[in-house]
Parts: sequence; C-alpha cells; structure tokens
Amino acid sequence: MKSKTLSLTDIDSLFPADLSPDKKAQAKTLFLKKLSLEAHRFYGGKLQTVPKCGIYGFNWFNVWYTPGVSKISTSIRDDNDISFETTCRGNLVAVVSDSTRVLGDGDCTPPGGLGVMEGKSLLMKYLGGVDAVPLCVDSRNEAGKHDPAKIIEFVKMCQHSFGAINLEDISQPNCFRVLDDLRDACDIPVWHDDAQGTACVTLAGLINAVHLAGKKMRDVKIVLLGAGASNTTIARLLMADGARGENIVMFDTKGSLHKGRKDIEASPENYRKWELCRSTNPRGILTMEDAFRGADALVALSTPGPDVVKPEWVASMAPKAIVFACANPVPEIWPHKAKEAGAFIVATGRGDFPNQVNNSICFPGILKGALAVRARKISDGMAIRCAHSLADFAKARGIHPDNIVPNMDESDVFSVEAADVAEQAVKEGLARVPKSREEVYAWAKREIAAARKTFESMMERGDIPQPDEAMILAARDWALTQV
Repeated sequence: MKSKTLSLTDIDSLFPADLSPDKKAQAKTLFLKKLSLEAHRFYGGKLQTVPKCGIYGFNWFNVWYTPGVSKISTSIRDDNDISFETTCRGNLVAVVSDSTRVLGDGDCTPPGGLGVMEGKSLLMKYLGGVDAVPLCVDSRNEAGKHDPAKIIEFVKMCQHSFGAINLEDISQPNCFRVLDDLRDACDIPVWHDDAQGTACVTLAGLINAVHLAGKKMRDVKIVLLGAGASNTTIARLLMADGARGENIVMFDTKGSLHKGRKDIEASPENYRKWELCRSTNPRGILTMEDAFRGADALVALSTPGPDVVKPEWVASMAPKAIVFACANPVPEIWPHKAKEAGAFIVATGRGDFPNQVNNSICFPGILKGALAVRARKISDGMAIRCAHSLADFAKARGIHPDNIVPNMDESDVFSVEAADVAEQAVKEGLARVPKSREEVYAWAKREIAAARKTFESMMERGDIPQPDEAMILAARDWALTQV
C-alpha cells in the first residue's frame, strides 16, 4: 500500500501545523513546482509508446507490418473512414500548441509547452481512456512574429492522422482565429481546451454555486476579470445558458469592456472581444470598485496572484458572494483571504484547495463522447450539455459550498459526460456514427477502466518505477526554506 507521503493524499499534513495560511499557500506552490521538476527528471517525461496489439510470434510482424498491412492501406485509400476502425486514429487526439501562453508563464518557446501537453495527454488516457500525442509547433514567421496561419496550416495537414484536435496554450487573439478557422476547415472536432474546456467547467461550477446561494443565473451580476480565451468563451456560454449580458462586466488589462472601447473596435483580430463590448456592460461601468460593488459572482482568469483581487473588493460584493480565482499557478486571491472578506463559495484552478474548477474534469469526457460518435465538431450546444452533465453529476451525489463540482477521482463522471455529449452530438446532427447514450456510456466506462488497469498493472510490476519518498520530503524541505 502506498504511504500518504507517496500518494500526496494530504499535502497540508506535510507542512508544520503552525505555519500561517499565507506561508502554507506559498510553500505548497513552491513544493509542487520543485517536486514536479525532480519527478520529471526522474521519469524523463510522462509518456511512452505501448502497443495494444498482440505479438504472439515474429510472423505476426507480417500481419502488423508488410505484407499484410498493405490491405489496410488500400482499404483506407478506397474509404478513408475505415481509418477510424483499423488504425489508432479513432481514439487518438493531437494536443497542439505553439507554447505562447503556457499557464501564467507566457511565451515559453515551442518546446517549453511540452510538459503541459504531455500532462494533458496523460490525463486524457488515465481519466478518459483517450490516446493523445503532444505536438508543440513553431508558429513564428520570417519576421519572428507568431502567425496563426502557420498553426492552421499545420493542423489541416496532420488532421488525417487523428480523431480530434485539442488546441492548447495559444495566446490571444491568435487563439480565436485558429479555433474558428479550424472548426470550419477540418473534418474532425477541433477543441480549444483553454477556452471551451475552462468555460464548460466554470459554467458547471457557477450553475451549482448559484443554486447553493439561492439565486438564479438570469439575475446574478457577474464580474469577469481577464478577457483572454477562457473568459471570453465563458461569457459567451454564460449568456447562451441564461445569464444576461446587461449583468456582466468584463475587464482586460486596459479597463472594462464597453461600446466605447475604440481600441478594440479598431482591431479586427480582437473580434471576439468587440462582440462582448457590444453585448455586455450597457451601463458603461469603468472601475473595478464599481463593478464589484453588489456583484454576485467573480470569475477571474487573469494575472497570477495572490494580490490581484483585493479583499476589500470581495467585501463589497453581494451577500453569499461567489469567487472563482482561477489563475494558474497562483490564484488572484488566496481562498482563505476571500473567505475572510466574506465570500460564500471560493473556487480555484488547483487541486490542493477545495472546489477545483479546472478543465481536467471536462476535456477527457467531452473528447471521448465526440470520438464515440465520430462527431464532425464540438458545438457550443455540446459544450453547454457537458457543463450541465458535470453540474448534474455533482448534484446527484451531493454538493456543498466546498464541493460544487466533480473531482478527478470520481471516475464515472467521465463516462456520464461522454454519453451526454455524444447524445447531444446526435441530436444536433453532428454524429457520423450515431449511437445511443447507453452504448456510449458502456463503451466509455469499459475503456476508462482498461486504461486505469494498464497504469496500475505497470506500477505493480515495476514497469513504472516508484520514486523514493526522499524526493518528496526534500522538495518539501526546500520549499519551507523559501517562505
């Protein structure tokens, strides 16, 4: 049996009990970063290639390779759709990034995003039974400027090897053009997880938080701090699902969005932000103080904190205020500070605090559902259905202010999510291979169980070596010296 130290079941217990909340939050962040570096060096990354076919003798290579495989090539030549059945394509996702906006660290150069893309691929397999390949590309043109057209062309060229594309960590405004162009140009689903995945989980969390606060989505006043890919998509899904634009105020680095923002109007590449300038904040609220006063909810996806959101702003919000501080790796305000200021529900993007509003509980399931029915795209309707699937799952097992969304260790949520999303794809006429909700659920549940069994078996046999607990304790000790 794994020890609590090795399993990281209770990270807080690793630190002295008399450590102040501020210092403990800082120490945990530093600890996780240090341990991540050492663990990645120990393993040499997180992925390897493992076959799923049997090799019962060397003549089986004549089946899996030449001459037998010639029949696979000619069959796919005559009907490209056969590739989904006879190759790994049907359950394979490309995780594509130009690494220009990696977490809160900005442009990390093309290979700098590999750690995140590997992590995304790992989560897809373990949580959703989906195979994935990390692909970090150089989007710079001859002038050294990041060109969205290069990503678009790359994805269009390689799409025939995959069942879906997951875009990740592409800076805005390029991310909007990349997603919008590829959704129309490709024959397989193209999904931007930073935007659509984060929006799904945020909407799910808000649905349940608003319910617990005894309020209605159409009535709540919402402040959106940050106007990047995530929050612009969150705003769109919120309004599509009942929130009213007149109750939403969004801020970018230059101030609030409103019809008077001529700088945004004059910038064609910022067309998504201009849409929100016209559809939100009709009163033209300009200051953070005015926006927060009486607001019911804050959704912050902006600059890593911890002092980006002021406690006094939270204190000025309406009773039973909802605070989502989701910047990575450090939230805009520490959860305990938001609670001290009067917040009723606080969520972050991190798993070491209550209420992790993170796309990790979304993308494995929604992509599994899209792959199950070979969806042509992932529509806003499918994304909203995904959000309600997550919210309903959590409600069914019980919610409270410190537990508003499912957790990654609730394995069945991904099967349910896949089934609901697939059903929505069929309903919207986007499924190439329509299947019943029950069929998709059973298939997804079986595949996810098999994926987890593979991981567990490899760890039990020692095929995946176990790190020494000393690595964990050394990272902890180092972190304590830094606070």
